[in-house]
Amino acid sequence: PGRAKRLLVSQLFQPFNLQAGDEPGWEGRAGEPTCRSQKLMLQGGLIYPSSPGCYYYLPPTVRAMEKLVKVVDGEMQAVGGQKLNMPSLSSAELWRASGRWDGVGPELFRLADRHGKGYCLGPTHEEAVTELVAAQSNLSYKQLPLRLYQVTRKFRDEPKPRFGLLRSREFYMKDMYTFDASEEAARQTYDLVCDAYRGLFDRLGLPFVKVRAATGSIGGTVSHEFQLPADVGEDRLVLCPDGHFAANVETLNRERMSCPTCGEKLTQTRGIEVGHTFYLGTKYSSVSNAVFYSPKNKPQLAEMGCYGLGITRILAASIEVLSTEDSIRWPSLIAPYQLCFIPPKRGSKEEEEGVTLLERVYDNLAEALPHLAGDLVLDDRTQLTIGKRLKDAHKLGYPYVVIAGKRVCEDPPVFEVWNQNAGEVLFLTKEGVIELLSKVQVP
Repeated sequence: PGRAKRLLVSQLFQPFNLQAGDEPGWEGRAGEPTCRSQKLMLQGGLIYPSSPGCYYYLPPTVRAMEKLVKVVDGEMQAVGGQKLNMPSLSSAELWRASGRWDGVGPELFRLADRHGKGYCLGPTHEEAVTELVAAQSNLSYKQLPLRLYQVTRKFRDEPKPRFGLLRSREFYMKDMYTFDASEEAARQTYDLVCDAYRGLFDRLGLPFVKVRAATGSIGGTVSHEFQLPADVGEDRLVLCPDGHFAANVETLNRERMSCPTCGEKLTQTRGIEVGHTFYLGTKYSSVSNAVFYSPKNKPQLAEMGCYGLGITRILAASIEVLSTEDSIRWPSLIAPYQLCFIPPKRGSKEEEEGVTLLERVYDNLAEALPHLAGDLVLDDRTQLTIGKRLKDAHKLGYPYVVIAGKRVCEDPPVFEVWNQNAGEVLFLTKEGVIELLSKVQVP
């Protein structure tokens, strides 16, 4: 009683296909363009295709996603975010009122209920949240700023879904909508949320750039994207080498060659958009009449902003930019599991002693560091060599691997410990392993 049940690799629902990387067409339809993250996630049993642009997220991916959402929750709540959940079904009337039912075009998944009433599956929720706030008929300036956010499935009828979770039809997004009493206050909120996004990507160790962006079908007057530079990125970016200027090429009227601040030649790169921020003004609040009462008790339209983070896209993009061609590397904070234990091969002379000692380290670790108890996995496939299991562990990107090898029979027993992200191998006693892992952070 009280002891955590050991997680065994043989019992995890993670259908590895670690050998399948080079078989033609195995990513889905033959000839479909693929990228590193898609290949690695399919091979590692992280996702499984269901239909074009739709995937099963398998248990390790859900673990990583839940960790990421915890980190995002922390950042959003630190800026006064309150979490809610809005319906995925949005009425056509709402979207017609804002002009987006026709404006967004065929990317909307549209459907009708049995009474012939039209709906769309929400790709974003500006209309819905503004309607909700407008329904609070006696909202006072004292209740502002209001910063409401959710993490939900979103739907977009992509003409060409590709690159796995980087460009899919069904995905998870964190979307925050803010309501302020004045333009000045709304712009302060804008800067505050942008700083929270910066903090988030820094904590994940992701090399992002914040660039000026077009407002597109969302609207508003100011917009920025948070981009991870990557060859497979769909956006073309121009950057000042000294960091004074960065923009998505689509925002520039003509090909700008030099930085407007320092005159340096701009460099071009491609990026994966992982976050997008918009200052909306009263575009939506004026349609739904989302008002608050001023100190003089006069109704005034709320000034709005909206802020998106692609949750599943951040997972795939981080694998895209951090991994090697054949081995996943996670931001260590959100790796599905922190540590894989590899006992000796069945029939080896270290087997009996090694298995017992390694299981003891597992149990001692779970006891000493209870926050890591669910993050430990034991690779019990002892019919395979240690080398084969270590290779699999490298490919799957566990930040730490602890092996009971030849030195486990020494006195005191010594374990081989791989610190994947630092690229180093250590030889440690049980106490040394616990000491090393005590520094590991999980959300």
